[in-house]
Amino acid sequence: MVKLRLRRMGANDQPFYRIVALDAREKRDGKYIECIGWYDPKPNPSKINIETERAIYWLGVGAQPSDTVRSLLRKAGVLQIWHERKIAKKAQTENPDTK
Repeated sequence: MVKLRLRRMGANDQPFYRIVALDAREKRDGKYIECIGWYDPKPNPSKINIETERAIYWLGVGAQPSDTVRSLLRKAGVLQIWHERKIAKKAQTENPDTK
């Protein structure tokens, strides 16, 4: 199973996180499949950068985000886009005449 999790980077008292797709059995900072963004909690407000298309791809193939990553995806608007695309795709399969 693939998970979307945070990978801790940075020095002591200077945390910086990468949002990565990795196998659920890997360690927190273990080998990852792909980096899809980063999160910097230190500045106020915190900084988030997520590659939307890659995040939607991983969600589409069944990757499960951790609770923290899910909240970051929600703040960045990725979950909203993914949900809208999912609804549009479902509506299109139910009504193939509509474009």
